[in-house]
Amino acid sequence: MAKLPIEEIISRAMQDGVFDDLPGKGKPLNLDQFPHQDPDWRVAHHLLKSNGFSLPWIERLGEINKNLSAARQYLETAWIQQQAARSSPEMNHGNQMEWSAAIDQFKIRLKAINDQIHAYNLEVPHLQFQIPLVNIDQELARIMKHPDS
Repeated sequence: MAKLPIEEIISRAMQDGVFDDLPGKGKPLNLDQFPHQDPDWRVAHHLLKSNGFSLPWIERLGEINKNLSAARQYLETAWIQQQAARSSPEMNHGNQMEWSAAIDQFKIRLKAINDQIHAYNLEVPHLQFQIPLVNIDQELARIMKHPDS
């Protein structure tokens, strides 16, 4: 007897109503629990979350994302201003110096963010949660290709 592809087996089961009476049907999935998570951690995470707390490394990730977003926004704004000044007949050496200062400030911010990422990567409980460092040259190239420029 030939084996059926899984899609066909599932389709037939759906047509036959096999999945109609599953518990929780029509209700949102509870994505707060991870089935392969250590039960001790599950209880700890539940207690923290239900009392409005989070794990320190999760808080640090939020801070990293917030800081990176702010740094990117800062440089994007400076780039847009630089482009506007460039198209103006009054473009002068001061505009170029402002842009250079913005790049220097951005590099300082990204170094601090990369330091936060190093600390975060040491703190996470598993390698899968680690995040890569931010490449300053790639960030500059991305922003300078900005569609508003």
